[in-house]
Amino acid sequence: MTLDVLGTLVAASLVLLLGRKLVAKSTFLKTYSIPEPVVGGLLVALLLLALHSFANIKVQFDSSLQGPLMMAFFATIGLNANLASLKAGGRTLALFLGVVLGLLILQDAIGLVMAKLMGLDPLIGLLGGTISLSGGHGTGAAWGRVFAEQHGLAAATEIAIACATFGLILGGLIGGPVAGFLVKRVKQPLPGVQKDVPADDMPLSFEQPKAVQLITAQAFIEALALIAISLSVGTMFANQLAGTAFELPTFVCVLFVGVLLSNGLSLLVGYKIFERAILVLGNVSLSLFLAMALMSLKLWDLASLALPVLLILAVQAVVMALYAVFVTFRVMGSNYDAAVLSAGHCGFGLGATPTAIANMQAVTDRFGPSHLAFLVVPMVSAFFIDIANAIVIKLFLALPIYN
Repeated sequence: MTLDVLGTLVAASLVLLLGRKLVAKSTFLKTYSIPEPVVGGLLVALLLLALHSFANIKVQFDSSLQGPLMMAFFATIGLNANLASLKAGGRTLALFLGVVLGLLILQDAIGLVMAKLMGLDPLIGLLGGTISLSGGHGTGAAWGRVFAEQHGLAAATEIAIACATFGLILGGLIGGPVAGFLVKRVKQPLPGVQKDVPADDMPLSFEQPKAVQLITAQAFIEALALIAISLSVGTMFANQLAGTAFELPTFVCVLFVGVLLSNGLSLLVGYKIFERAILVLGNVSLSLFLAMALMSLKLWDLASLALPVLLILAVQAVVMALYAVFVTFRVMGSNYDAAVLSAGHCGFGLGATPTAIANMQAVTDRFGPSHLAFLVVPMVSAFFIDIANAIVIKLFLALPIYN
């Protein structure tokens, strides 16, 4: 069974509604702040796994919208980034980047050590480390191709994609419980969820995706135009940088163009981005992307992973949770913001930036806003981590253990 673009969009919308209903009715899901797209998407993926396993029925979704939706989400992050605010959070940004760098080194070290202990090729250990986890599907596919072509590692790309899929699932599942555990250890009063507050008085941020935003058709069209410009110019830059020493993922270029566009227009002509429209489009793009990504997971591919690789990934998930509790939370201040940062770190430390944002939204929807977390995490997880990860991977590849 194959669904076209419209059929896939309908399915993704229903997945989001299903996730919302399940979270609303489940005390367990609310208590552990499991994101709605993760709940609905994973349930559908499990249903499709059952159909594939017992009835040999395969459902193929159209993936053409996933890329643009993900890019649109990163464009809204860039358009919503105020350089003055980023400067104000500079110390926290640098501190969090240091914490993230520590995890990158730890993940690759764990992958290599476990691969050696189990008699696997050390390259498989790196695929089960930052390449597929902190790096995600894009980085995993790119390095998998390199390992297959230059190092002769059979099925490297398939292993990388399967590891990234496993990480995406776990990143969306452990962030909420980790944050819930940490929130109980916060001594300061929690901010609390703002209810029945006029839209004009509500702080505008991705941390309140369910807030009522008053926007006009003109503002919506302007926001859509800015997102489209960010996508087109960012993609052009990414194509120009491809194959050079400055090559960056397309979504990073899109985000960077969004930052330049919003701050440049404000500085040069005094144009102020209508943030409400940007936030609405950003949250819609994020939710639909996650729903499509998760409901399209081919979980039977995970079953093809050898037991040793699954063991590496399971250890990585446990280490991520422990690292968030004992390192991220403590280094970042042991307060509520640190708890939300830890949820985000679990999301992109195992999965991707959209998963991190969804994790944090689930936490702030229950306990209250955290402006600092939503300022710092997107910039680190969507920009700095790719540069840091590339350096760490190359350093580990330089070790004399691959012969």
